[in-house]
Amino acid sequence: MTKAYAQHGDAAGTFLGHPKGLFVLFFAEMWERFSYYGMRALLIFYLTKHWLFSDGESGVIYGAYTALVYITPVLGGYLADRWLGQRKAVLYGAVLLTFGHFMMGFEGDGGQDPTSLNIFWLALAFIIVGSGFLKANISVIVGQLYPRTDVRRDGAYTIFYMGINLGAALGSLLCGYLGEVYGWAYGFGAAGFGMLLGLIVFVVFKPLLLGRGEPENPALLEEKKFGLKFEWVLYLVGLLAVVVCWWMVQNQALVGTLLGVAGALLIAYVIGTAVIKLAPEDRDRIFAAMFLIMGSILFWALFEQAGSSLNLFTDRYVDRGGVPASVFQSVNAIYIVLLAPLFAGLWTWLGRRNMEPSAPVKFGLAMLQLGLGFFILKWGAEAVGMGNATP
Repeated sequence: MTKAYAQHGDAAGTFLGHPKGLFVLFFAEMWERFSYYGMRALLIFYLTKHWLFSDGESGVIYGAYTALVYITPVLGGYLADRWLGQRKAVLYGAVLLTFGHFMMGFEGDGGQDPTSLNIFWLALAFIIVGSGFLKANISVIVGQLYPRTDVRRDGAYTIFYMGINLGAALGSLLCGYLGEVYGWAYGFGAAGFGMLLGLIVFVVFKPLLLGRGEPENPALLEEKKFGLKFEWVLYLVGLLAVVVCWWMVQNQALVGTLLGVAGALLIAYVIGTAVIKLAPEDRDRIFAAMFLIMGSILFWALFEQAGSSLNLFTDRYVDRGGVPASVFQSVNAIYIVLLAPLFAGLWTWLGRRNMEPSAPVKFGLAMLQLGLGFFILKWGAEAVGMGNATP
């Protein structure tokens, strides 16, 4: 059931035909993605060149960190939906992220000094949990600005996701350049400053959200639990999650094991429910969705090589003409910004002629192109030899 709001989303005024609140969320998320992708562009190099982990160790750490970033939205979304509300969850996540990104700038002496390294693990944990609270909820507020049947909703999400990719492109360019040319602290500091800007935008322009994302039962948050307001208990749960992630990101094998066990249990539950409880038509839809989900998991597992193995490949084996390797992490986001409108127009044009490919076909085309991309990289590297820079 859609929640009824006292004020229409347009009550605070519109810009480009959309509620002004959309652009508050646009800029807040843009700066969050600026900080995330700016830090991501540098992370594998920070691990190998500053902390002196091997390539294999660095890849495993990067993978565990990325996996946890995409798991914690389950916690952030649950707490927001049940008690906290999306706005408070986004605000809390932004605060954690700001702390985490600025802590990344604490370099220490390099090597693997225990004190400095523990601060690094803690910084990653703050970013992981902060992302969980923010990522799960800010896009929900976008939808709340519009009635369910408002034809502008799709356009609003298009604008919102353009902000995501704009932030990703700018973050990789600026933070990557500063980090590799002037020093790690400058790159991570720029990421922290970007996140701080996003936090300020979200706080200062809160009135334009017109009460969207507020908790369903504000009085419950004021009740005492364990001697504290329940709202603060929820924030402490977030800090406890930081401690758990601090421990898990240091024990990467455990992250893989937990993911495997949780994935197997989830698949077994879904299949069991589909076979036992659902009608044949609904069961077939569930199986089709699971097939697409498996394809999506494979796609993103390969795609995330961009921040790890492909970043190292670019640094060591590509003729970059003096451009820092991390700057090339911006290419994907730039192409999305440039090509997304063209593909949106193409699908519309094909749809009018009943020629638009189905979702599974689009999935298949994406997987095919991803595989071809890796094949071309392999062919190019073998053609010139690993001892020579690839053009």
